[in-house]
Amino acid sequence: MKELKASETAIVFIEFQNDFGKEGGGLYGAVKDQIAKQGTIKNGADCLKKARGKVLTLICPILFEEDYRDAGCEGVLGPIHVNAANAKSFRKGTWGGAIVDELKPTKQDIVVDGKRTLDAFNSSNIDFLLRVNCIKNVAFAGFLTNVCVEGSARAAYDRGYKVFLLKDCTAAMSGEEQKYVEEKFFPLIGEVLTHDEFLARVK
Repeated sequence: MKELKASETAIVFIEFQNDFGKEGGGLYGAVKDQIAKQGTIKNGADCLKKARGKVLTLICPILFEEDYRDAGCEGVLGPIHVNAANAKSFRKGTWGGAIVDELKPTKQDIVVDGKRTLDAFNSSNIDFLLRVNCIKNVAFAGFLTNVCVEGSARAAYDRGYKVFLLKDCTAAMSGEEQKYVEEKFFPLIGEVLTHDEFLARVK
């Protein structure tokens, strides 16, 4: 396996927020079984702890104004955004929109601003942050494996980054969706690894 240069490597932690990751979160019910099966929060926290100071660590939440006025006019965005709004999820300044305690950002992390779309590159400053830090290799963790994680990884690939899926640090709403990304889609654009396998490659 080819080694990855630490100074050229980043890990993006997508939407590790209470609305997905904790009991009482607006969308927790849709993913709780897969979180338990994958060990998403536990593994994500372990990955972040081991990665800090070794590679660039980016925490990437999705956040809207409390009244969702920044989500667009009615009928423009699809059901996935509508469902989040109906569940009152991912609102700025709320417990649900906050990063889970296990992955709370520290001064060693960078928090990505502006994500409102499925693909983080489309609406946030993530591409700028990666490029000014001379990053070439980007690993993805978080939610949902087949939506924002896949969409962001696809966008990164199209921009010339080498991409990785940290499969034990992700979760979808079903095992079928998780399996599709791991076995069918992601191998077309990059590598699928556990977080320990990935970090072992970084030198």
